[in-house]
Amino acid sequence: MSQAADALDTGSVMAKLRFVASADQLPVALVKEAGSGPDTHKIEMADHDVIVEDARLSADHLDLDRQGFTLMKYPTSVQDFYDDDEVRRVYYLEMESLIKTVTGAAKVVVFDHTIRVDDEDKQARRKVRAPVNGVHNDFTTRSAPQRVCDLLPADEAEARLAKRYASINIWRPVVSPVETKPLVICGYEGIDNADLVAAERHYPDGRIGGVYYIVHNPDQHWYYFPRMEGDEVILLKCYDSNIDGTARWTAHGTFDDPNSRPNAIPRESIETRTLLFFD
Repeated sequence: MSQAADALDTGSVMAKLRFVASADQLPVALVKEAGSGPDTHKIEMADHDVIVEDARLSADHLDLDRQGFTLMKYPTSVQDFYDDDEVRRVYYLEMESLIKTVTGAAKVVVFDHTIRVDDEDKQARRKVRAPVNGVHNDFTTRSAPQRVCDLLPADEAEARLAKRYASINIWRPVVSPVETKPLVICGYEGIDNADLVAAERHYPDGRIGGVYYIVHNPDQHWYYFPRMEGDEVILLKCYDSNIDGTARWTAHGTFDDPNSRPNAIPRESIETRTLLFFD
């Protein structure tokens, strides 16, 4: 039996994911304002067909400090995710509470959120971003401590950087179930350091951030959670300062789900970014 047939038999799918073509380059992205079209990239990418496994089959065994990602039910009281004031006033507090409860962190800073929509007209109308195709991780070993310094007073940042700190993203559907462009994830155990390519992101305000792009490796294992509902969230480790075997990061992106029905409702989602600090 073929690999593709095996994948279908186990509830998984064959999908095309977008990777950085090689490790011998310094990718740069010029980030545009939301709703202004795709970012400008100086990078060579390559598509690869991979098996994407149904993570719902093993969701009970996923752990943030082992695999680096997990799925939870966590309802929200937010009525309109397109209302930035409501999101910052209500949702940020909900996400701070969630991360504190799950990790035991002494302090959580919710510092950013992004709405993504799989519909070009709505992206421009609502001034939101498209789903990201290229698989990546949101921080590098250089950009994570820099972000701490950007967001905290200098004295506090110095003290916090001397102890364990981390970053976790929370991903939630705004419209559910998710029928197009689901989130795809590779856990920490499937990422070799040689697969990581540090890339710069140049923002309109002059800030330069850093992400890891991922080189394809057949030993990687990719997962998704089919048809996510609005009361479900994915917690995704993007950085951890621990170097004792704890999951330090993951990789994520999106793909065209071959199980999407004709005229499927375009994905709408919110990703919320946090920094967390331990005493």
